[in-house]
Amino acid sequence: MPAPIDTLVTIFGGSGFVGRHVVRALAKRDYRIRVAVRRPELAGHLQPLGKVGQIHAVQANLRYPASIKAAMRDSHVAINLVGILAESGPQLFDSVQRDGAAAIAQAAAEIGARMVHVSAIGADQTAVAHYARSKGEGEAAVRAVLPETVILRPSVVFGPEDQFTNRFAALARVSPIVPLVGAETRLQPVYVEDVAAAVAAAVSGQAKPGAIYELGGPEVMTMRDIITVILKVIERRRMMVALPFGLASAQAQLLQFAPGALKLTPDQVRLLRDDNVVSEAAIAEGRTLQGLGIAPGSLEAIAPAYLWRFRATGQFAHTGTN
Repeated sequence: MPAPIDTLVTIFGGSGFVGRHVVRALAKRDYRIRVAVRRPELAGHLQPLGKVGQIHAVQANLRYPASIKAAMRDSHVAINLVGILAESGPQLFDSVQRDGAAAIAQAAAEIGARMVHVSAIGADQTAVAHYARSKGEGEAAVRAVLPETVILRPSVVFGPEDQFTNRFAALARVSPIVPLVGAETRLQPVYVEDVAAAVAAAVSGQAKPGAIYELGGPEVMTMRDIITVILKVIERRRMMVALPFGLASAQAQLLQFAPGALKLTPDQVRLLRDDNVVSEAAIAEGRTLQGLGIAPGSLEAIAPAYLWRFRATGQFAHTGTN
């Protein structure tokens, strides 16, 4: 395996939430990094994460295989981080998470590059939720072309720029009520830096080729538990109201068009019916963060470092719970 400084890694989706942390993790390990994005001119925020000339952004669109092949030229490793939480315009689950993943794998296979594919816990070709089904189909499409691809399946990812904890904190700042869809659904929130470390470990050859790793934090928490932690961190008292799935599905028909923290799609409601935790099989076989030598950070320990801005009195002044 070539040394990091001689290894060119092309990251698809490298300018997003998880992507910028992956770029930083690989830059610290001295890899040469090419970030393939639709708008390279908007990826300038990645440059300070590495040394001069170490990180380079190029144009690629997963709907155009020729652009993927051009982005992969001379690469040793491809990383696919591209994913969407809700469909919008031409950004559809199947085109992005199934067909896009397949196109990256094909481009990598043609030049003999390895691949690390980031999917999600719950990915299943037979899933009811379209998101999970397209993730499962994407995995199958990648493995059909590159059987030795390392697949990483994180649970819900949290961190400073996430659309999860920040979303509920923003809602709690303006609303006296926090509605809970899937109040007792079990999740295993995983810190974005830990996911990035797992990607870097896979790139460096620490992961077993062809294996599927499931990435979860140190605690299994219900949705109610998670919101309780968020409210504690931002020092606000709010009423949590559990919504039956039937009512939530009906409301989502309208809320799917809502902006910001209020947005909720019917497919997201379907996702929340199922637990999203690391399986017993993955634990037994060492296909976890711990199996990669990574000690996961907890939501309660890390969230205060970035959710403080949702407190009524800011970062330093504490006047009690509102």
